[in-house]
Amino acid sequence: MAEDYYQILGVSKSAGDAEIKKAYRKLARKYHPDVNPGNKSAEEKFKQLSGAFEVLSNPQKRKLYDEFGEDAAKIGYDEKKAETLRAYRQAAQPGGGGRVHFGGEGPGGVDLGDLFGDLFGREQQGGDFFSEGMEQPTGPRRGEDLHTRVQLTLNEAVNGTERALSITKPGVCPTCNGKGQHGPVGKCPTCGGTGRARRSMGGVSFSGACPTCNGTGRAAKICETCGGEGRVETTQRLTVTIPPGVQTGSQVRLAGQGAAGVHGGPPGDLFIETEVLPHPIFKREGDNLLLDLPITVPEAISGGEVRVPTFAGDVTVKVPPNSQSGRKLRVKGRGVPALKGNGKGDLYLTLKVMVPDSPDREAKEAAERMKKSYVRDVRADLRL
Repeated sequence: MAEDYYQILGVSKSAGDAEIKKAYRKLARKYHPDVNPGNKSAEEKFKQLSGAFEVLSNPQKRKLYDEFGEDAAKIGYDEKKAETLRAYRQAAQPGGGGRVHFGGEGPGGVDLGDLFGDLFGREQQGGDFFSEGMEQPTGPRRGEDLHTRVQLTLNEAVNGTERALSITKPGVCPTCNGKGQHGPVGKCPTCGGTGRARRSMGGVSFSGACPTCNGTGRAAKICETCGGEGRVETTQRLTVTIPPGVQTGSQVRLAGQGAAGVHGGPPGDLFIETEVLPHPIFKREGDNLLLDLPITVPEAISGGEVRVPTFAGDVTVKVPPNSQSGRKLRVKGRGVPALKGNGKGDLYLTLKVMVPDSPDREAKEAAERMKKSYVRDVRADLRL
């Protein structure tokens, strides 16, 4: 049984969003593969943390996880499928109605074949999960989309980067090439050649075309390597290009890099969600960057040129004479590239006038002479 997501992050089930995010960041930094190169245990722990945070940081997914536990992932955190699963569980309870016929679709307009096929992994060999008289789509089925998360520095988010990822996922079975069957064709081992199969669960009986032979009564032996699903767990290493301009919550889609399809179906996609870590001196607002720029008292009074670091190289900024602390300067085009579209944001500098750390006698005398330069009370506007 998989470990509880709340236990993985070390938080209670009543934890708020901020507490969950704080716990994830603390543990993710500790177990990040970049911090623990070659440590498989830390790498696996980081994957668990990312998976738990992906669910618990999403209100809808968290709600369904709290209700269904592991089964929430099997139905893809889909609210419509959750409605059907609730109805199924209610029917399976004592006094819940016994045998159930849903017709073509389940409650909420959800196809039962999709729901129960995903929920139970089509592990049955004696029947499908359709009401009597319905045919199961046992042909190729698209693989699931997969999700993972990567942490980036602000520099990587601004300029783009590449990341090597290790993804464990359902891959194509090498024995049967994804078909789920292997060897010569003969009498179907599941239905004994009848083409029909049945399954009862919790007092609810489902029957229809045999899922192994599609109702033909003839099939090869079920592949022993994959158990007939056509997929086995594989680990794939791939290099991902992160484009410039991503921010926390951005997603990079890798088409066809998700789970392998069932019975030869097309693969799903891999979605990589980015999390940009805080920077020690820069702050980000959309595509703009903010920086507090310290200047000396002489620079504030007389003006001057100041070198300022940016993620595209240093720039020279002119500080106007008589600049007060808090004055804002704009450096056009030195912000973050637009992720969708052209152009870049700007860099906004907030001037911070700094007095000498240890003023000597001459500095203090100069400060005394400067008192005469104030033509009004600097605190005149401080009134209640």
